[in-house]
Amino acid sequence: MPTDNPFQDPLRFERQVPPCAIVIFGANGDLTKRKLLPALYRLAYDRRLASGFAVIGISRTPLTDDQFREKMRDSVEQFSEDTKLDEEVWADFARGLSYVAGDIGDPALYKNLADKLAQVEAERHTGGNALFYLSTQPSQYAPIAHGIGAAGLGKGNGWRRLVVEKPFGHDLSSARELSDRLHEVFEESDVYRIDHYLGKETVQNILAFRFGNGIFEPLWNRRYVNHVQITGAEAIGVEGRGAYYQEAGALDDMIQNHLLQVLATIAMEPSASFQATSVRDERSKLLRSIRPMTSAEVLENTVAGQYGAARIGGEDVPGFRQEQGVDPKSRTNTYAAVAFFVDNWRWAGVPFYVRTGKRLPKRVTEIAIQFNTAPLHLFNQDSGDAGVNLLILRIQPEEGISLKFLSKRPGSGMTLRPVSMDFNYGSSFGERSPSAYETLLLDAIIGDPTLYTRQDMVEASWSVVEPIQNTWKETETDFPNYAAGSWGPAAADAMLARRGHVWRKP
Repeated sequence: MPTDNPFQDPLRFERQVPPCAIVIFGANGDLTKRKLLPALYRLAYDRRLASGFAVIGISRTPLTDDQFREKMRDSVEQFSEDTKLDEEVWADFARGLSYVAGDIGDPALYKNLADKLAQVEAERHTGGNALFYLSTQPSQYAPIAHGIGAAGLGKGNGWRRLVVEKPFGHDLSSARELSDRLHEVFEESDVYRIDHYLGKETVQNILAFRFGNGIFEPLWNRRYVNHVQITGAEAIGVEGRGAYYQEAGALDDMIQNHLLQVLATIAMEPSASFQATSVRDERSKLLRSIRPMTSAEVLENTVAGQYGAARIGGEDVPGFRQEQGVDPKSRTNTYAAVAFFVDNWRWAGVPFYVRTGKRLPKRVTEIAIQFNTAPLHLFNQDSGDAGVNLLILRIQPEEGISLKFLSKRPGSGMTLRPVSMDFNYGSSFGERSPSAYETLLLDAIIGDPTLYTRQDMVEASWSVVEPIQNTWKETETDFPNYAAGSWGPAAADAMLARRGHVWRKP
């Protein structure tokens, strides 16, 4: 395991990368096609993988190695947004691709996998290192882990690690049960719970921005910060995933994992050192400091929403209940807004407003930190104080940072108006930023868990979200309560207005 933390490493991808085999369960699924294989190919394209690298795809569909390679080639060509397929690089990369067909409940699959791993180790010199990536339904995580263990694949000549996609359970009890079952085969240090938001450059840059500069961290507390808004908005609907989405909803799908991890990164204390354990300890401590709500507080500080039909851009857009695979009487939330409070000395009394939703006006994920305004207004201001002294960290679609403050208008006496200072990753560095999956896959291969979610963080997040889940189940909400293409229910605006705040329009 490396001793250097990636945030201190100016050549992040130049660290020693060991040879290994990545075993992808669910190799014919969307995640593999859209994210994993394009990310792995790009790492190969950039010469960041060891020469002994291999991928073993696992799925029920019968395929030969060559057929699997052809499917993966199609995926790379279709979904690599900024990388054209290089025939020489692909030929070398494809030699490391192979496939094993079988059912995850069949012990024969794991025997065949063991034989394939032995073959790959002999041919590709992987040293017995294996990374098992579970790109499957969550209900299959524990059975796969147990199949791996029963076949003796949890241990080997080299290291063995398990990567698990969200959701990590559907409540606190199920999250603990899943963890217990995974730990029957893998140690916690070998379980990598992936949250792709933590791999995004701007989320990582929060730590550099705060702790690498001397001018912001002294202001990063309740004395100077009025409130914080974290927005994860999507313009699309459920895109054919209605059956899955109605079992999850916006609160579980986005806030419990992605956005609470972003909140923890924004609000955590400085770690003693930038080693994986120290950084994750501070994120975990912050999550445990978020105040769990009573039922009355849930009704005061949360809003659930579901989009209804609307006409957008000259086209009729269906409501959630009209989407394919969705119950016409579904009470699933497609929008969630929550006012969280962190009970520690740094943040006591500062609201952290978190919202996410489907069918909002635009796709955007950002953090907006509203600082207190000047205590005395000495000058004329064009538009009041709204949106002034605001720091915006944009996570997607364009990663960057913007600072808004007041400046004197030329030739207007002492009339002030808001202006912005902007930093954009693409224009500032003039180079491509790696995708989140490139970053996180490489970290898992290297054995650096800094950007991965630990079990205590999962439990802390569920402890905060579960009271909201329970109260919403007992509360009748008149769905749909916002039109597709709008910024959500009116109740979400009222929730902020009660504290004298308004949602920022990204």
